[in-house]
Amino acid sequence: MTPRAIFDSMRAQWLANQPTFAADLLADEVVIETPFAAPGRPTRTEGKQRVLEYTQGSQAAFPVRFDDCRDVVVHETADPEVIVVEYELVGTHTGTGTTASAPFIGVLRTRDGKLAHWREYQHTLAIAQAVGQA
Repeated sequence: MTPRAIFDSMRAQWLANQPTFAADLLADEVVIETPFAAPGRPTRTEGKQRVLEYTQGSQAAFPVRFDDCRDVVVHETADPEVIVVEYELVGTHTGTGTTASAPFIGVLRTRDGKLAHWREYQHTLAIAQAVGQA
């Protein structure tokens, strides 16, 4: 799959309120990085099995239903296996009903048609405020 097709799959997973990563799209040695992750959350997860376990657990514990992924801009790079994606996620807190949004930037690298590396820069404060933790 192309980097854009993998991002489209991730986006569909968010909007279906499913874990971000489908097993068949991940390279065995996949690396997921979130340098600005909230305290207590990992900033780097390596390996297909660990990524799947972490994302399934965090999806179940995260009290937000994603309603939209908007303002998506995909930047192609000189490397056909790499894209940079800007987007905004809109979600509703399942406990309070409050709707909020936060901007993100992701760098996505594929290898042999599978996701090899995802680095996501999150607006951590906006997310914490949306879920009532700030």
